[in-house]
Amino acid sequence: MTVAKDMGRVAVLMGGASAERDISLLSGQGVLEALRSVGVDAHPFDPAQRDLAALRDEVVARCFIALHGRFGEDGTVQGALELLGIPYTGSGVMASAVAMDKVMTKRLWLAEGLPTPQCVVLDASDSSPAGTAALHAAAAGVPAQLGLPLIVKPPREGSSLGVTKVATADALQAAVTLSARYDAHVLCEEFISGEEVTCAVLGEGAAAQALPVVRIQAPEGAYDYQNKYFTDAVSYHCPSGLPAAEEAEIARLVLAAYRSLGCRGWGRADLMLRASDRKPFLLEMNTSPGMTSHSLVPMAARAAGIGYADLCLRILASASLDNHNGAGGQRP
Repeated sequence: MTVAKDMGRVAVLMGGASAERDISLLSGQGVLEALRSVGVDAHPFDPAQRDLAALRDEVVARCFIALHGRFGEDGTVQGALELLGIPYTGSGVMASAVAMDKVMTKRLWLAEGLPTPQCVVLDASDSSPAGTAALHAAAAGVPAQLGLPLIVKPPREGSSLGVTKVATADALQAAVTLSARYDAHVLCEEFISGEEVTCAVLGEGAAAQALPVVRIQAPEGAYDYQNKYFTDAVSYHCPSGLPAAEEAEIARLVLAAYRSLGCRGWGRADLMLRASDRKPFLLEMNTSPGMTSHSLVPMAARAAGIGYADLCLRILASASLDNHNGAGGQRP
C-alpha cells in the first residue's frame, strides 16, 4: 500500500519550454492538487522559470514529470534528474528519447515485427530557398508511395501539433510547410481508415499491465489539438464497446510495444483499428501522457476502478532512476 508521507518532498514538473506548455500546466495543476489531497508534500516546479539545480537545493525526494513534448518528455529532463540523483516518474532517458521520435519508434517497432503504418520521412533541415524547393519536390512524390489520403506530421511533437490529414495532392505542400515549422524532419504516414483507440499501461517489464481501451470518436475524424483539449465535441468510450477479442489483441500489442521501447512507470499508446479487417496499427507511444480533465489515462484508470488521486499516487510511487533500480533510488 502506497503511503503519502513516505513520498517525501515532491516536485511536480510542469510548464516547460515546449509547444505543449499550456497543456502541461493543466496536467501539472491537476496532479499537484490530487497529490496534495492525499497528503503528499507536493510543490509546483516550472523548468522554464527555474534552474533544475534548485531541486537538489530544496532536497526534493522525487519528481512527478507532468511535462509534455520537448525538454520534458524527450529524455533531456530525465538525464538531468539522473545527474541530480532524484528519482522521477515515467520512462528513463533512452526510452523517453526514442518514444519522443516517431520515426525512431517506428524503426524499432518494425524491427520487432509490430504493425505500424508505412511512412516516408522528408528532410526539412535546410530552410534556404534551395532547401525548401528540394523539400517540396520530394514531397510531391509521396502520394505515389503512400496513396491518398495520407497524414503529415512532425515526428517530435505531440498533442497533434502540426498534424494534417491530406486528401488531395494540391493540399500536400501546405501540410509539409506546416509540419516543417515544428521539426527538421517531416513524417508522411499512410492513412489507416478506421477507429482511433488508445491504451494506457502501468508498471514495468513483465509486471506491466494494460488499462481498459478507450475508443475515440471525433467530429469528421478530426481529433486535433482544439478538439483534444478545449471542446466537448469528441466522444470517448470506455469501456470501448469493442469485441473482447479485439480489445485483448490491442492490449497485447500495446504491452509488446511498451516493453520493446523499454518504457516504465506509465505510458499510453495510440492506435488505429483498420475498418477493412479490424487490424490494429501502432501510431505512437506517449511516455508522459496528459493528465487534464480531458485526458485519457485517468479515464481508463477510472474504468479499472482507480481514482485520479490514487492513479497519481501510484505513478509517483513508481519513481526511479535508470542507474538505481527501484523507487527512491539513492543519490550518487
